[in-house]
Amino acid sequence: MNAIVDSAGVSHAVTTLEDLLALYPKVNPNSLRKEKDFLTPEYRAWISQAPFFALASVGEGGLDCSPRGDMRGKLFEILDDKTIAIPDRRGNNRLDTLRNIVEDPRVALLFLLPGINETLRINGSAKITTDPDLIARFDVDGKLPATVIVVSIRAVYFQCGRALLRSGLWNPETQLEKGDVPTAGQMTKGAYAAFDAEAYDQELPGRHAKTLY
Repeated sequence: MNAIVDSAGVSHAVTTLEDLLALYPKVNPNSLRKEKDFLTPEYRAWISQAPFFALASVGEGGLDCSPRGDMRGKLFEILDDKTIAIPDRRGNNRLDTLRNIVEDPRVALLFLLPGINETLRINGSAKITTDPDLIARFDVDGKLPATVIVVSIRAVYFQCGRALLRSGLWNPETQLEKGDVPTAGQMTKGAYAAFDAEAYDQELPGRHAKTLY
């Protein structure tokens, strides 16, 4: 099946802004009014409760979107109404996000609050720093991030709850259990046949406990 060109050779591709806008009603003015280039008191209060966000970046290798999660108060820090600082916690050392930021500072963040259907979006530009005073703010049991990402806010606005309502993301009846999907080890083995998936999965909980920070 070709979703762009049908069996009669007719193209269904949308290739111009004019064609795109003709497919949708006009934007609700409130959807534009809610966008600011700084954190309002309400936006500040909202993201201060966030334990998770996704961070999108772009570089020569293409796009990347990375999950970021931590305790409230350690996930990030608001430096002022137009700036937030994010610790780069331990990970797999691919450094996809950091490599992209070095090449192109543009980033986008999507914040989620457990149980809340609205989300909050920040678009801006990022820099990476090793400032010891800033790094020290993210100390957890004596463990420090190697770097901190400083994001200058260009746009911030909330997204209505339709997407999460449609997904039932917070509905306990939709939650999956272990065994419903492939494990981390099984997914790795699917890409690299010689990988010992069983040993990896057995060791993973202990490794997570030791390497969260």
